[in-house]
Amino acid sequence: MTDNTDSQAQPEAGAQNTPPQQQVAIQKIYTKDISFESPNSPEMFVNPPQVAPNVNFQLGTSHTHIQDALHEVVLKVTVTVTMGEKTAFLAEVDQSGLFTMQGFEEDQMPYLINSYCPNVLFPFAREAISDVVIKGGFPQLLLEPVNFDAVFAQQIQKRKEQAEAEAASA
Repeated sequence: MTDNTDSQAQPEAGAQNTPPQQQVAIQKIYTKDISFESPNSPEMFVNPPQVAPNVNFQLGTSHTHIQDALHEVVLKVTVTVTMGEKTAFLAEVDQSGLFTMQGFEEDQMPYLINSYCPNVLFPFAREAISDVVIKGGFPQLLLEPVNFDAVFAQQIQKRKEQAEAEAASA
């Protein structure tokens, strides 16, 4: 019995019109900036206020298109701890990553930049904050995990509500 099929696969008609495969690849993760301040040392160690610490935690992201499909995403984490009226410490980390993102539509990029990439970067930022706080002489600070998908969804909803309010007032 003979096989009459061609052993080399031929592309189907129209195959060149298929969109490129979607891909996100981590090229590099690095700390772009790190800062630690303890403006009330050594007083915080010698005569600490007898109140529970208040932790203020802020997140932000920024993005730079480097070239072609290469993007830098920066996750900025700022933690300020106060005890009473005094600042115990302020720790800031700009945790950065170079990501190749290709095959995505323009309307898909905000999700990648504001949710996917920060999810990748946050564990590194969390570790950097913990390390710098310990080196500053304070007890370890472990930041709670962040659901960046939910944060991004809230930002989208807030923008939508603002746009509707502006349209209604116009």
